[in-house]
Amino acid sequence: MTDLDLCYMPASEALRQFKAKTLSPVELMQATIDRAEATKATINCFTFEHFEEAMELARKAEAKYARGARAGALEGLPIGIKDESYIKGKPTSHGSLLTKDAVGEHTSTMNERVIKAGGIVHARTATPEFSCAGVTWSRRWGVTRNPWNPDFTPGGSSGGAAATLASGTSAIATGSDIAGSIRIPASACGLVGFKPPYGRNPDEPPFNLDFYCHTGPLARNVRDAILLQNVMAGPSPLDIATLRPKLRLPLDYKPVKGWKIGFSMDLGSFEVDADVRRNTLAACDVFRSLGATVEEVDLGWGDEVLKAGIAYLEHLFGASLAQLLKEHGEDMTSYARQFAEDGQRSKATDYVGTLEVAARMYQTLGPLLEKYDVLICPTNALPAVPAEFDHTRDSVEINGKQVNPSLGWVMTTPFNMMSRCPVLSMPTGRAANGVPTGIQIVGRTYCDADVFRAALAYETGRGQWYGSAGTRPSL
Repeated sequence: MTDLDLCYMPASEALRQFKAKTLSPVELMQATIDRAEATKATINCFTFEHFEEAMELARKAEAKYARGARAGALEGLPIGIKDESYIKGKPTSHGSLLTKDAVGEHTSTMNERVIKAGGIVHARTATPEFSCAGVTWSRRWGVTRNPWNPDFTPGGSSGGAAATLASGTSAIATGSDIAGSIRIPASACGLVGFKPPYGRNPDEPPFNLDFYCHTGPLARNVRDAILLQNVMAGPSPLDIATLRPKLRLPLDYKPVKGWKIGFSMDLGSFEVDADVRRNTLAACDVFRSLGATVEEVDLGWGDEVLKAGIAYLEHLFGASLAQLLKEHGEDMTSYARQFAEDGQRSKATDYVGTLEVAARMYQTLGPLLEKYDVLICPTNALPAVPAEFDHTRDSVEINGKQVNPSLGWVMTTPFNMMSRCPVLSMPTGRAANGVPTGIQIVGRTYCDADVFRAALAYETGRGQWYGSAGTRPSL
């Protein structure tokens, strides 16, 4: 087995080999760090690196396996942690010049769980400034690029997390999703990305109280996503929104033969790229080959959905950044500054209007999900935009039509509005430019296992990515 094969080895297989003593956490960590150094200049997916400490922790994990001691659920795995949550004594930048000297005074619950389970934080993954864009670049860290085609973005805001997985420089990675920030990069990088239902996983205040906001896993396959989700999930005494009891997902599921699956190509109003359409239809055929019925459905949604989603984000998220404008506006990225300015103009009536739209949306989605086991639709309407894309100055065109440059090229935001629905993004193929495409699998409220059952069946029928040179980026 080559070092590159080690770097792309499924996390669950690495754990199996650690326990069998056929692979050492030290071997895996060294190969991962070497790969990170080799791809750093091209991909730029990390902010802070903790490689020396990671090797020391890998040696401790190796010793634990050698003596047959009880190992944690993630013991010895190199885990990419998004650079927006906290680890006590270590820096967190949020991709901003404004946090130059910030050092964590506590460890976020999610990170605490990963570390307690034996996961090794070898690096922090890049984000756009304050995680408020669908691409990943910042004035502090530069441009993060897509391993499948470096001319394009890996997506955002968990773009560094997706890029590290696609380039083989982490085993699994954490993300967060307030408008698609897990699913957008999962699709653009050919990964599995899970947006849990609101409250399933803990988050930092005050955005743990924002029902658009979710933390979750990114992985190269479905079982690895389950592995990390089972560590992240569960109630926290520090987060009033977290759900009791803890949900533990199984690793194996029954087939989906006999299932009824609803399908929407455009959710009623999105312009969808031809390559995305082709690969989405092919995914529908995979489900049919597994014995499921796939039927096109009409949700009755229109362009008011995206407008309301953006208005909501401006009112809460944008307004939170607006507090920085007076003193720090000139040091902010163009997209963060515009977002903050939009937040300043938002009114309470605008916010209430977004809730009214969300309520109407569920009047059709809820009954539809009683008829169908899951709903599927594309994740990104366009495979990806350029790596340096700036929605404050650049435009996006799909099929010759201009779309909203910030979120009109992705189809994720409606399901932050439908926040109690679990949503999982799965790869469907690649576009002509080499960038992957994906589908979202949407489940009934709090029925997480349903989307994983569908995803694992699909992955089994379609085949896993990253298992061989032909299904990996040629970096």
